[in-house]
Amino acid sequence: MVRLFALCLVLLWLPWQANAQENDLPAVSRLRPAHTYSIVARDPETGQLGVAVQSHWFSVGSLVAWAEAGVGAVATQSFIEVRYGVAGLELMRTGLSAQRTLDALRLADPNPEVRQVAMIDAQGNIGAFTGKHCIPYAGDLQGENFSVQANLMINEGVPQAMAEAFRKAKGSLAERMLAALDAAQAVGGDLRGMQSAALLVVRGKSTGRSWEDRLVDLQVEDSPAPLKELRRLLNVHTAYRLMNLGDQSLERKDTDGALSQYGRAERLVPDNLEMKFWHAVSLANAGRLEEALPLFETIFRQDEHWRTLVPRLSSAGLLTVDDTALERIVQAAPATAE
Repeated sequence: MVRLFALCLVLLWLPWQANAQENDLPAVSRLRPAHTYSIVARDPETGQLGVAVQSHWFSVGSLVAWAEAGVGAVATQSFIEVRYGVAGLELMRTGLSAQRTLDALRLADPNPEVRQVAMIDAQGNIGAFTGKHCIPYAGDLQGENFSVQANLMINEGVPQAMAEAFRKAKGSLAERMLAALDAAQAVGGDLRGMQSAALLVVRGKSTGRSWEDRLVDLQVEDSPAPLKELRRLLNVHTAYRLMNLGDQSLERKDTDGALSQYGRAERLVPDNLEMKFWHAVSLANAGRLEEALPLFETIFRQDEHWRTLVPRLSSAGLLTVDDTALERIVQAAPATAE
């Protein structure tokens, strides 16, 4: 009874276009036509839930991708109705399965046949639908803990290529979903080309702190190569996550753990001076000045502003070395007179 009441409550709340008819093309034309390919998925080991999408449409992620920790993930595309994302998560939060949620929302939708929607709930149950008025080539395919879907593709077989790539891919859920997007593009992808992409991953269980539950939230709004850029961003995101883990290790007085995390981050993005700098500061604070100095020298040769920061860190108590060590750091790789 509780689920039925919640269902009725949400459906009554939905401000669907009440006067629209199923084949009311003027009403449909006012919707956002984000034709695209996407994947919704769950990692059975971690419980993480995610959505990944690419389209020849500006800022596709802001409309297509929806996810909430411990609840589910939704991709709403073709002629987008964002209520499938908002209300879909609301219904799954009450305990309704992905398929029953999708069925209920389709019943409330005056234009369901122009939609393509996929949902996955926190238990890995899947609901998917490709309306008969989605632009060919269009279709969806489900497997254990995932659904892939595509419309307006230049060739047939995109969902099959995505499913195979996702099953075979290794690594994190984010990396596996990116493999599915790459596979879609490799067999032709969107007939119109590429423009934007997004990647969203949330925890399997909510912490009660939504800002911590979003593990990956990356968007490429407008690019000739959005998938390449999305992969670059994921690499940088991973590196900064390692930096944060290093900071947490320092808070626990685990200097070796912190240096290990900083080193891993630096190897992922070796040209990032900020990561090198904080790695060097941590080494100096750990009494390993001789290891820190070459890093400081490399940084100062490329950007003198970092040298200016050193005494400020010392005065703020964030660089805890004696005056002799501080002077050696400041004098590392002295600037050459022009």
